[in-house]
Amino acid sequence: MAKKNLIKRILLSALFIFPFFFLGDFYLHFYSYITGNIITRLISGKWQIVVLNILLFAAFLIPLSFRRKAKWTEYGLVGAFFVSLFIEMYGIPLTVLFASKYFYSPSAPLPPNVLQFTLLNVGFGMDLAMAYGAVLIILGSILIMLGWITLFRNIKKSGLVTKSIYSYSRHPQYLGFILVIIGWFIGWPTILSFIFVPILIYKYVRVSLIEEKEVAAEFTEYQDYIKNVPFFV
Repeated sequence: MAKKNLIKRILLSALFIFPFFFLGDFYLHFYSYITGNIITRLISGKWQIVVLNILLFAAFLIPLSFRRKAKWTEYGLVGAFFVSLFIEMYGIPLTVLFASKYFYSPSAPLPPNVLQFTLLNVGFGMDLAMAYGAVLIILGSILIMLGWITLFRNIKKSGLVTKSIYSYSRHPQYLGFILVIIGWFIGWPTILSFIFVPILIYKYVRVSLIEEKEVAAEFTEYQDYIKNVPFFV
């Protein structure tokens, strides 16, 4: 178990160290968004993309976990964040428009795209930092889906679920959501996301701690589970 956890932590550490090898690209990405210079490349008025992203995100919340009864008020803040994020990204980029009013410079360099594709007749381009954020989003989504599948397969069992993805992490779904949030923050680093992201990460850590107490009160074997499986990773 210790060797398995060590390998997992090394791989995750390598993933988070990656940006430090491309600091120039990541700095230019963040600078372009915070100052609004990215305004010339933004997608706007594409409401079909807004609706698609909101529907996909909503699907992840139905349900978030089978371990405890869903409390939808807990997800209101993260839901509001993602709805506003998608509207800004593909609808009306208010934050970037506001920043560009004061900091836009026609001669400012923009990060080069490393990936381009078309979806619903809309052309998309990703620079290195945005592509990296997309990797975090995909990884987080996989963790969320694996958590769903594991819990759904064991929903009729009365015992504690400790198999599959839950043998690697006690809260893989919450870890997945944190990775998704960080990924979107890197992909769309505006003042809005700078404010929301720390609050949302705190919220998911807090929910995880509350769930720990609830599950520990219901299952006496949970203490042994804690000794063998890390909180997140």
